[in-house]
Amino acid sequence: MLRKFINRVFKRADAPVAREPSVIAFSSHGISRERISSGSRRVCEALAERGYKAYVVGGAVRDLLAQIAPKDFDVATDATPDEVRRCLRRSRLIGRRFQIVHAYMGQEVVEITTFRGALGEDAKTDAHGRVLRDNVFGSQAEDAARRDFTVNALYFDPATEQILDYHHGVADLKQKTLRVIGDPKTRYREDPVRMLRAIRLAVKLGLAIDPAARRPIREMADLLENVPAARLSDEIFKLLASGHAVECLRQLHAEGLHRGTLPLLDVVLRTPEGERFSMLALNDADARVRQGKSFAPCFLFAALLWREVGVIWRRVQETGEHPLPALHQAMNEILSAQGQKLAITRRVAGDIKEIWALQPRFEHRVGRRPYSVLEHPRFRAAYDFLCLRARSGEIDAALPVWWLAFQDADTDTRNQMLAALSPEGAKRRKRRRSRRGGKQANGAEGESAAADFAALPENE
Repeated sequence: MLRKFINRVFKRADAPVAREPSVIAFSSHGISRERISSGSRRVCEALAERGYKAYVVGGAVRDLLAQIAPKDFDVATDATPDEVRRCLRRSRLIGRRFQIVHAYMGQEVVEITTFRGALGEDAKTDAHGRVLRDNVFGSQAEDAARRDFTVNALYFDPATEQILDYHHGVADLKQKTLRVIGDPKTRYREDPVRMLRAIRLAVKLGLAIDPAARRPIREMADLLENVPAARLSDEIFKLLASGHAVECLRQLHAEGLHRGTLPLLDVVLRTPEGERFSMLALNDADARVRQGKSFAPCFLFAALLWREVGVIWRRVQETGEHPLPALHQAMNEILSAQGQKLAITRRVAGDIKEIWALQPRFEHRVGRRPYSVLEHPRFRAAYDFLCLRARSGEIDAALPVWWLAFQDADTDTRNQMLAALSPEGAKRRKRRRSRRGGKQANGAEGESAAADFAALPENE
């Protein structure tokens, strides 16, 4: 009864179904079939040979128009999932909310969706209007109306090199506007993740969110509380790996969406030290993505949550707890709190913990301990994290400089470096500084460490 009442109140007559699309020829858009991935072309050809319609759709077309290299190429078709599977031998069904097919074309995985039909009043939703199950197939026009933004309702036909545009998405892209198809409030209720996607796409493409689409976001941010953690994680990972993580997170914060996704972001940005540390990490991540380098979400999550770990770590130690057990208690507490919002997998959480747990071990440069740290599987990521802490001013720059020299040195040099840190070595250094003039030598040594650190490579 409650679901029927919700459906009557928020009746889904808001997404107009366009009858005929605008047909944009190659001479106008300039996208040739050669710019489409070979896997998606082969999928479209295989389906067309069996008499089905098939198009490269959505983000790939949008990005090509925006002169951005697409990360993947999705296909939409009028063939049902079972029919798609009969046409493509190496494929499998996935998804519960809406069944899709993954086709394996060499090393490429192509996602294939059947045209979705208009939502009926009997569509399965939760008490807030979020669509839970949606295996309703329809026409291409209905499928276009079901897409979230006009710039995503674009269909490229590899055979004719034409773009079918049902909701003036090409014009919106040229006008630098991100517009929701249909009534924004209704579309956000159907899938609250669309609010996060609006922020990510607007920042990535340099678009202004249409006022009608932006206005409801702050008041509807609480709907993210009802989204499964796994779906939130997927969207946040895309946001962090977009190459525009800094601006995306600033926009999330400005719109109040971080409370449903990264609840500790308020705490992180509350102090200048926390903001500096987080911004350094985010800027490093953005630079790596733009340079085409690999991206490790665990490193960035470790950086975003580190300040709060430090607060709890100090608080627990003040109760008399030993530093290492106190650190593990702080790590578990923070990851547990964040895990209520994001489905951080055990593997990623384990990587985050290892990066954190190695930080105090960098301080203990005695005996065989440095060798065991050097041999740790997470040494490189933990060392990069150590450099990040030094760049933010949290620790002395001399420590990562020492570790850089230690990891590149031969066995004899390493033994000499460790001997110099022994009590006897410290006494000898003190006598030498005294003979050289004490403070002046100390100042020169500090300047040397700072200069060495400035030359260190940023997060590798």
